[in-house]
Amino acid sequence: MKRSLCLVTIFLTVLTAVFPQVSQEIEATADFSVNIQLALSSPDYRVTAGDVYTLAYAANGTPVTYTIVVDSTYRIQISNLGSINAAGKTYRQLKTEAEAIVSNNYPLSGAQLVLTQPASFRVYLTGEVSATTIRQTWALDRLSSLLAPVILTAYSSIRDITITSSSGQTKTYDLFQAQRNGDLTQDPYLRPGDTIHINRIDRVVTVTGSVERPGTYQLVPGENLSELITKYASNLTPTADPSRIELVRYVAAETDSGDKIYLSEQDIGNNYPLQHSDAITIPSIIDLMPVMFVEGAVRGEESLETAESNAANRLTIRFNLGENYASLVQRNRGWFTAISDTQNAYLLRGAERIPLNLNPMLYDSSYRSQYFVERNDTLIIPFRQYFVTVAGAVVKPDRYPYIPDREWDYYVALAGGFVMERNTREVVTIKDISGKEMKKSDPITPETTITAKTNAFLYYFGQVSPVVTTVLGLVTTVLSILAVTGVFN
Repeated sequence: MKRSLCLVTIFLTVLTAVFPQVSQEIEATADFSVNIQLALSSPDYRVTAGDVYTLAYAANGTPVTYTIVVDSTYRIQISNLGSINAAGKTYRQLKTEAEAIVSNNYPLSGAQLVLTQPASFRVYLTGEVSATTIRQTWALDRLSSLLAPVILTAYSSIRDITITSSSGQTKTYDLFQAQRNGDLTQDPYLRPGDTIHINRIDRVVTVTGSVERPGTYQLVPGENLSELITKYASNLTPTADPSRIELVRYVAAETDSGDKIYLSEQDIGNNYPLQHSDAITIPSIIDLMPVMFVEGAVRGEESLETAESNAANRLTIRFNLGENYASLVQRNRGWFTAISDTQNAYLLRGAERIPLNLNPMLYDSSYRSQYFVERNDTLIIPFRQYFVTVAGAVVKPDRYPYIPDREWDYYVALAGGFVMERNTREVVTIKDISGKEMKKSDPITPETTITAKTNAFLYYFGQVSPVVTTVLGLVTTVLSILAVTGVFN
């Protein structure tokens, strides 16, 4: 069984690859099955010209199956038993009436009317669209489903859409009401022959800042600042500052770059008139909070979640009056890295320099500093400087600043490199701060000691050769004296 399924799958894959139209037909069949299920389960599916229904019943014990195709007249003949005007009826209403007609003529006939093929049809899109087009749809598609961004333009109105039916009746719809308030009467089902006309926008305005729903909105005639704030933007946030509303006007502005107009809460109540392309900003009271600065060995705002950096940063911090430095530091532990010298931090306040040990503040939640944050304070965090010692057969043995992620040869290079007469094959001994010997491949840590070994034979020979030469010279001299004096005779 599994082998058969596998073969079928391979066959379909090859078939759809060789014949793309087969793939399209398979997809269409899947969509068709979904459409049938949706139509049968939806109480508001309306009978549509092109629908195909199957009526089955028993007439005096004889099974009868009857196919019904709905045409544009919507007159449906139920065998030779009667007819129904299906115009405007839902599938369930048609089913009830058809089955009742059969049951009245053939009691206990078990009549069943089933929708076997929902109709598809065409509608027309015109007006402020990228191109007038004809779209295929079906009876459970709503207006909004056809208005993809590729159809609409920057000037398409969703507030003023007219649909003209095949009978010539015209209605106007407001999709914003459907999208925001769930008013589906403003997002109707489409019908065969509908012509959808998208009108141009009247006014579009933008509101940003301290409102619950910032965004760009299309206003209808009569709506202005009050409706924009209370209706569209869902009102001000609790931290909004309506005394400092800013409006930038671009259309009919006195300057090329736009006019800046300052409004107040009273202008909201007076429903200040808005023009097309107006941009309104509602500031926050948080913007009025005082600021202080943090400089030095701290993470920048953009690197709080990234690796540590050796670069100095300057942070601008807003604070509430009465903030204690302990609570400020505890709340912002993420500022500090391994190279932040929190013990030797200090505060610049005007011309005064105040030492400020941050360690108790960082690690003792009950600690309170004697200093409170003041406007324009600058908290300086120095860099904590570590060293690596390089000794032995190098040009300049010394202590060198520790740099994270550097290997042993970096520090040897800082020391001028190996003295080749003393060290061959780059032999070194590396020990960490605790004296534990490390491998060359191990990461170098602060206060590591790197010792270049003296291992060249000629160096050791050069060290002892003067002594040996001197001794040999003395021996030779003594032997010469003894020979002259006849000691060996």
